[in-house]
Amino acid sequence: MTSVHGAPPPGPVLGGRPPSPVEPPAKPMSWAMLSRAMAVPLILGLVCFLPALIAAQPGSGIRDTGYWLQLVLTCYSGARLATMILSTRRRLLQGVFWMFVYIAMGVAPFAQVVIGQTPTPMVGPRSDLVTAIALVLVGCAAFDLGALLASRRPLRRRTAARGGGGRATAHPVRLRLLVLLAFAASGYYVLKLGGPAVFFSSRQEISASVAESGVVSGGSNVGSAFLKGFGTVPALLALLFFTRRLVTSRRARRAPSTVLVWCALLIVNLVVNNPVSNARYWFLTVLVSLLFTAFPSSAAMYRSVLATGVIGALVLFPYADRFRYDDSGYRPVESSSVFEPLATKDYDQTVMFANTISWVDTRGHTLGRQLAGSAFFFVPRAAWSGKPEDTGVRVGQWMGMNMTNLSAPLWTELWVDFAAPGMIGGFALLGYAAARTDRRYARAVSRDGPGPGSVLAIAAPLIAGYTFILLRGPLLQAAGKLAIAALCLALVTSFRDRNGQRPR
Repeated sequence: MTSVHGAPPPGPVLGGRPPSPVEPPAKPMSWAMLSRAMAVPLILGLVCFLPALIAAQPGSGIRDTGYWLQLVLTCYSGARLATMILSTRRRLLQGVFWMFVYIAMGVAPFAQVVIGQTPTPMVGPRSDLVTAIALVLVGCAAFDLGALLASRRPLRRRTAARGGGGRATAHPVRLRLLVLLAFAASGYYVLKLGGPAVFFSSRQEISASVAESGVVSGGSNVGSAFLKGFGTVPALLALLFFTRRLVTSRRARRAPSTVLVWCALLIVNLVVNNPVSNARYWFLTVLVSLLFTAFPSSAAMYRSVLATGVIGALVLFPYADRFRYDDSGYRPVESSSVFEPLATKDYDQTVMFANTISWVDTRGHTLGRQLAGSAFFFVPRAAWSGKPEDTGVRVGQWMGMNMTNLSAPLWTELWVDFAAPGMIGGFALLGYAAARTDRRYARAVSRDGPGPGSVLAIAAPLIAGYTFILLRGPLLQAAGKLAIAALCLALVTSFRDRNGQRPR
């Protein structure tokens, strides 16, 4: 008996053995199964094992209220970081925020409390340190509250039909202008400092070359900030845009002109944005933004950056200042414990918050003056005689420090100007904005997103990388490159609907 089309009917064949069933191919392990397997060891490692290992270190630290508050902050941020890593959604800005908090405001200060040493001396009473730790914890809770409120509000699709404009994409002609700006500005930067060889010596040599170039005058650093900013930021953004085109467009990968431009931009970035001639936090921005742009939909890359970032920050980051000075000025770190560099190098955010609280107690809150100085960073001191200095510099001068290149974390900047209410409100707004941006970014890199030219698909990874600098502070130092990046993005942005037409 046969079927209508002449094929044998299903079922056993009379007088013979039934056909052996075809085994389905093995399915790859889903991330849900993998996350369940990783959840317990990851949470135990970040929340329990690492804090317990630090608590067992020998030291002269006092186990008072500050000790227990710091332990709570470390465990809380570790649990939130584990949530970000294990989440089924990629939350770039929130993930980077909690990674910074866990490392710079959690693990490192906890090691300092246990060992009894700090990178920067604390000049005020210990009660100011207890207050600083409590305020950091409150700011983190406010950030979580803002993110929770953002998750309750649905995203709206802005379309031309609703009068909301199209999606932000890079205009092809303006993108070419950005590439030309990148080559011109980076070329001028290299020539002004004496050639490419200077960029592979040390940051000390770079600073000396900038001083000799004549862009620094009258005690103002505006000229050097513009020189470094325009020499590095447009080149990075142009590379990110062309990287996304190559990753998302087969047509772009087959176009020799696009590949050649990308190669040329890569060479320029290897010169002006390499880890030798740039601060570690800026190179971290370059690395994170490039990875998230090159792998926009990779959950494995997102989770690898967050997970390995913790290990790198704890083990490698304290030793990554090898190129800050030349051979004569470099002093290698000698320590008997992996946690000792955390107590003696780099991570001075919490103790500087405590020193800032002591400084505010003697001077009072500045009521927005410090943030105004950061917002108008481009105004030279010759035109604004009372322009505020970096918050870290002002506190360092008050402390009597010879080296005043000190951190001023975002908690400090908000506290100096607006006290506790302003700090709480600021972090609530930050959490809300971060959560909304993460959701829009997830839509931008999805299949129904605006395609290779999506501006948000470039801006979100760049902001995620730059979050380290913004959270570490001071804001006055961070404002220059951020403003230049905003100008470059505004230059190339065009709002178009799905049909490629500008909305009326």
